[in-house]
Amino acid sequence: MKEGEKEGLLVSGITSREELDELEQLNIQKVVQKYLFGKKLKNENILNEKFIYKLHKEMLGDVWDWAETVRKTNNTIGVDKLQITIRLRQLLENCKLWIDQDEFIPDEIAIRLKHDLVFVHVFPNGNGRHSRIMADIIIKHIFDKETFTWGTNNLNKKSEKRDFYIQSLRKADRGDFTDLLKFARSY
Repeated sequence: MKEGEKEGLLVSGITSREELDELEQLNIQKVVQKYLFGKKLKNENILNEKFIYKLHKEMLGDVWDWAETVRKTNNTIGVDKLQITIRLRQLLENCKLWIDQDEFIPDEIAIRLKHDLVFVHVFPNGNGRHSRIMADIIIKHIFDKETFTWGTNNLNKKSEKRDFYIQSLRKADRGDFTDLLKFARSY
């Protein structure tokens, strides 16, 4: 790993991307156990900004000092940094309306929230993983359905499934969620 990639890293002795990925994954597994196999969450405790930030902190807070912190730069992906908090609030309110008005089937509500969270790109890193866990939390706790399989692959590593996932996201960017919905339930 290059020195610039270690800025904000809370753990010393990490020398490779593989070591970092493994450390992050260990923390993320704790979050998965807590929220997907622990006690049932109430709807009002899920679709709010406080929970969005808390989840990210629990996922990456033992590894990075910037966990839970809103992105402070503009990237090639995501809304303008000055729009992040407003767009996040709007997204959560939209999701509540989708649920209250049965706007979409449960899977599509969770997947649309996941997709739009990545589009807003709240955090400096971890947005994809965070959004997938959020979709799983929504489908499990709000709709009482099985969590998504996400192709049962590590989506951080290059593979055919990751390529299909990226293509599905691009189609969803254009409003077509068909492939992303399929992928979320694929093996």
